[in-house]
Amino acid sequence: MVENIIFEITPQISKLSGICMERDKIDPELYRSYDVKRGLRDLNGKGVLAGLTNISEVYAKRLENGEEIPCAGELYYRGYNVRDLTGGFLREDRFGFEEVAYLLLFGELPSAHDLEEFTMELGERRQLPQNFFRDVIMKAPADNLMISLSRSILTLYSYDDAAEDTSFANVMRQCLNLISEFPMLAVYSYNAYSHSKGNSLFIHAPKPELSTAENILMMLRPDQKYSKMEAKVLDLALILHMEHGGGNNSSFTTRVVTSSGTDTYSVMAAALGSLKGPRHGGANIKVMQMFEDLKREVRDWKDEEMVADYLNGVLNKEKFDCSGLIYGIGHAIYSVSDPRAEIFKKFVGELAHDKGQDEEFALYQLVERLAPELISRQRKMYKGVNTNVDFYSGFVYHMLGLPVELYTPMFAIARIVGWSAHRLEEIVSGEKIIRPAYINVLDRRSYIPMNARKEL
Repeated sequence: MVENIIFEITPQISKLSGICMERDKIDPELYRSYDVKRGLRDLNGKGVLAGLTNISEVYAKRLENGEEIPCAGELYYRGYNVRDLTGGFLREDRFGFEEVAYLLLFGELPSAHDLEEFTMELGERRQLPQNFFRDVIMKAPADNLMISLSRSILTLYSYDDAAEDTSFANVMRQCLNLISEFPMLAVYSYNAYSHSKGNSLFIHAPKPELSTAENILMMLRPDQKYSKMEAKVLDLALILHMEHGGGNNSSFTTRVVTSSGTDTYSVMAAALGSLKGPRHGGANIKVMQMFEDLKREVRDWKDEEMVADYLNGVLNKEKFDCSGLIYGIGHAIYSVSDPRAEIFKKFVGELAHDKGQDEEFALYQLVERLAPELISRQRKMYKGVNTNVDFYSGFVYHMLGLPVELYTPMFAIARIVGWSAHRLEEIVSGEKIIRPAYINVLDRRSYIPMNARKEL
């Protein structure tokens, strides 16, 4: 056992941190003078072109007389509009996760026979190595389940005799395994975490005949029961989070790390680390926390003036977390509308009615209407703002009884499909390691002998 580990921030660390912050701060004006796109995007949200892909397209502008005009957002998976994809399986009263996963991975919509075989393939792979739960997941459960999930993924490397084999077929095998295993790893990590807090421990094995969404709800609930509506809404949520172009942070991370030639487990752990950040996968948690604070602060949820006052307080860094952000409003690319939010909203309303939470849903709709106008009054806008998919996803997970600790892992359960597609495409099409350029803005200096240096 390692002893005497220092966890506190000592005065020396505080001093060194201050020095480092001072030295590392770069004048924002330098980005303009060197024409560097901060975050690889310009002021209008247009990204720096870093690659090509067949997998998905995020569409938010149309070309008119040589000028880009913001328009209603659209999302395409392998050339198919996600509205058509979701509308197709919903009209036929089917679950869609497996079908859309097949499309993203293999580039074509499956026939009924292909889908049946693929669904069986995923079902058969829903298993973990013997004693993995006891020996890995139960050991040192983390408060943040994304850490538990990452640890599990990296540990699975040790159970794979071909872990370092980056041939296409082997990477495909590994990706299918991980797509099948992620729901188990996430739910079981929560069970271990909950048990560490003094709650009863229960473990339900997945059932191969159930869809991914059904298995998640069945494994998570002590009585294993769920309604068809609950499973359908969760299935839709997973599909809408499954992929969002190669430029989102975690998918880009997947491609960058893949380009180095490393193994699948290291790549997916890196993508998980990216998704864990509150600016990416943790946004819906912030939305839920903000609404809980709003409901405590505002007596009458139907009073537009009171709700607007609260939101202005958030923008003025006086309310909630004092960040000045209304979470769930705005997107890096979409400026008119986020198609995922639009598709999702109808089913959120149905689920809210079914769960007796119509008043909460009405409050979400009110904030959705007020927030863009209030933001435009207070901020210099380079592009429009709109409700994004995170605005409603946390509310849905709350109504489904999912613990908040599982919100970001749910994103990962969906996005592992997109990550897998991008990893496979990078292996086939990528020929170079991805290595962007940075400009040094510090003047060169002469070496100073030790006896001539001043104490900082």
